[in-house]
Amino acid sequence: MAEQSGWMSTSGPGPTAANPVSDQGKPQVARMYDYYLGGKDHFEADRAAASETMRLWPNVASGARANRHFLHVAVEHLAREQGIDQFIDIGTGIPTEPNTHQIAQYHQPQARVLYTDNDPIVMTYAQALLTSSPQGRVDYIEADLRKPQDILNHPCLAGPEPVLDLSRPVALFVVAIFHFITDEDGPSELLRTLMEPLAPGSHLVLSHASGDFDADVEKAAEFYRSRNLPARTRSREEVEELVTGAGVELVEPGVQPLHRWWPGRPARLAPAAVSTDAQCPGYGVMARKR
Repeated sequence: MAEQSGWMSTSGPGPTAANPVSDQGKPQVARMYDYYLGGKDHFEADRAAASETMRLWPNVASGARANRHFLHVAVEHLAREQGIDQFIDIGTGIPTEPNTHQIAQYHQPQARVLYTDNDPIVMTYAQALLTSSPQGRVDYIEADLRKPQDILNHPCLAGPEPVLDLSRPVALFVVAIFHFITDEDGPSELLRTLMEPLAPGSHLVLSHASGDFDADVEKAAEFYRSRNLPARTRSREEVEELVTGAGVELVEPGVQPLHRWWPGRPARLAPAAVSTDAQCPGYGVMARKR
């Protein structure tokens, strides 16, 4: 992606010490995801759980890389081609370069990005690594997607100098997080609540794990559930219903396997490590609020 967009990384090395506020004895999805991506910010419980997931679902690491690439392409498309300069990235996970704000601010130096996650260790890394361009602004809050009002009513979105101006279009990113939201949590209602206060012209970007191409995905989901980590794979139709149920309209090319989601771009730009749907067992979608 760096060769395509031309931006360069500016963040320095992250913290290496364990965070005492995080429970090191239990696996956590953000740290497991970091492991799949080849990162270093995880504990033994995370490595053990991630290794077992990789045994059950050999394509999980390539899927994680494809998911990350989808995020890069979506941010670039919105910032460069749609002129969006405000982003909310929910469930951001441990920062892995390039981050949302780095791509957005390369194309829109004044871009503002609000990161949220519900893991204290993620916020520790965010404070150390997520630094803004001089013209823009980056902020980060600890909040749970299942309590959207905690995000929308946060003080950083109020007052005389809010991090985002909700009267202008915002891009809401919920990448690789809704497969951890069960039906009992009301996923479409959560999305609708988050999109409701955003201005017309705002966009929703979502990716989601699915067993449509690789039956091993459901094996991994069952393993997550056995470790008290909620997991719910969804079919293409279910992903589309989830998004359209939030009252937004799909943007072409609609709901597509992650490595095929290119808005007007050739498939040759897909990650080199991914060549089949089974290696990229999930969907990506962008939608727009009219």
